[in-house]
Amino acid sequence: MLPVVTAQEMQRADKAAIEELHIGETRLMELAGRECLRIIKESLQKESLAGCSFLLLCGKGNNGGDGFVLARHLLNLEASVDLVLLYPESLLQGVNQEGLAILEAYGEHGSELRIFSSHDEALPFVAETRYDALIDAITGTSLRLSEPGMALASPLAEGIELLNTLRDRTGAPLIAIDVPSGLDATTGHSATPSILADMTITMAFLKRGFYLNEGPECCGELHVAEISIPRFLAEPSSCLLIDQEFAAEQFILREPSSAKHTNGKVLIIAGSQTSESSMVGAAILSAKAALKSGAGYVCISLPISLSAVIHIAVPEAVVIGRDLAAIAEKARWADAILIGCGLGRDEAAIALVRELLANSIVTSKKLIFDADALYALSVIGTTNALSQCRDVLLTPHYGEFSRLTARKIEEIAADPIGCARSFADLHQVTVLLKGAPTVIAGIAGGPALLNTSGTEALASAGSGDVLSGMIVALAAKGASPVNAAAAAAWFHGRAGDLASDVASLVSSGMVVDAIPQAIGEIFEREE
Repeated sequence: MLPVVTAQEMQRADKAAIEELHIGETRLMELAGRECLRIIKESLQKESLAGCSFLLLCGKGNNGGDGFVLARHLLNLEASVDLVLLYPESLLQGVNQEGLAILEAYGEHGSELRIFSSHDEALPFVAETRYDALIDAITGTSLRLSEPGMALASPLAEGIELLNTLRDRTGAPLIAIDVPSGLDATTGHSATPSILADMTITMAFLKRGFYLNEGPECCGELHVAEISIPRFLAEPSSCLLIDQEFAAEQFILREPSSAKHTNGKVLIIAGSQTSESSMVGAAILSAKAALKSGAGYVCISLPISLSAVIHIAVPEAVVIGRDLAAIAEKARWADAILIGCGLGRDEAAIALVRELLANSIVTSKKLIFDADALYALSVIGTTNALSQCRDVLLTPHYGEFSRLTARKIEEIAADPIGCARSFADLHQVTVLLKGAPTVIAGIAGGPALLNTSGTEALASAGSGDVLSGMIVALAAKGASPVNAAAAAAWFHGRAGDLASDVASLVSSGMVVDAIPQAIGEIFEREE
């Protein structure tokens, strides 16, 4: 999994590369410029950049210095470059002064280079020029926002507005170097204005702000430039990005000589029926998802009046009623237990959750609480309810998490990583906080895991039931709750992608049907 760093973590790694590994600042900047050139050339899909035209806006810090190196390499490939200095040349220091001096020397030799000393000087010329690409090399990771939407001062604001305007007017791709200017690399909050990039080429490691708040909107397509800052300088990272390799590692294949009871025994306590409504569909979706995720044996506890429906929809599942003795017996048998999908929110449902949490057999197992079980926890009181549990995973969306924590949804959305980690540490549980990205925070101070697989295909009723069924299957097969949650989240997103070419037409049932393909394609690649 790739590290996802804060601005402070990135600066520490950068400093360590220079001071401890003796990788000079000039060398890092040279590598950054060359990597940007390679990625830009590939993205433009041009065999040659000769005759292409580029506009670069450069700031006064090292991000601007990266832009100077990139400009030089573009000139070496016979492209034409318009370079705009947003700040007076006198503010440049050290290696950045050297980078600009090299470009000025290029200009003396007839290169296709125009250097403008300010936004105002450049405006009449750049407004009449057609560019193949627009390059933002203004702020990088240095920008810190005291509040979301903070207004930026001149000349930074004018530079950002110029690039955004040219992008909108001409259709030329806007490429941000390291971090889109105006975006806080840690929080993902954006200033007013902020660069709206088509592509971001970031140095060494992904930044946390790319995935939070306005980050995805500002960044566009993400590329990581390898600039010889080794990964160990970013460790331990506070966040990691879940990938298919990690997800595959958590999926335990069946041994040829194995039996059903050795491949994960799942107990799902879900579904409900009243005189006014039925939520048996949630139980069906979670059970089907568990089976299609490889669980060897699935038992569902629900009102026994619904058993016929279950047997028709999920013939592989064993059904028991809501007798506590029967549930306890199956709990003793199970490797992992899922509680909550369609359980209901009436007094009977809350009482059932309370009784389950008072049963030492149940609390000794891997427990996944979802949906209505989370509501019951908020009524019972999370601290007391979970104090006797050994290994617990909660899977709330923002609304459910708000109810559990008494935090406003806006507060959670602004800092989902911090909120999830705080709750996990306080209650000694694992939290899968659904959203974009989905955040998995475990206990014992490990890194938060971020999942970005999936699209709006998952924005459909029952999607959470499917995810929970996948998690309990992986947990029953041997994965820890945090790893089961992370891998299932990745597979869930991938199944949503595979369910249909049109994301807006995907239903949760379609996602269930795509689970075997989502998991199977990884092992097909390995073979």
